[in-house]
Amino acid sequence: MLNDSALLDLAYQALADPTRRRMVAQLSRGPASVSELAGPLPISLPAVLQHLRMLEASGLVRSEKKGRVRTCRIEPEALRSAEDWIAEQRALWEGRIDRLEAYLEDMKAKETDNGE
Repeated sequence: MLNDSALLDLAYQALADPTRRRMVAQLSRGPASVSELAGPLPISLPAVLQHLRMLEASGLVRSEKKGRVRTCRIEPEALRSAEDWIAEQRALWEGRIDRLEAYLEDMKAKETDNGE
């Protein structure tokens, strides 16, 4: 099985494409068949299937076949992992910005004290 880092890499690689993001957005509203996903897209069915394979490989989407219909569903946990990574990075950078702001305010206060 792929480790968390590799799955996260695949998730971001999958989300880097606007067609796949559009498919994920559609699936976030509920399950859809491959033909329902393909309907609004200006690409061929084989291209839609390629995009779906990438989404499934990344863990963002899962599909099941019943009879002749393949139904796709979003995998919320995979999206949550990507979201958690972004949140961690945001917190890290916000902390750095806060420290920089405090440092600059301190420098400004020292400059003001020395100038009087």
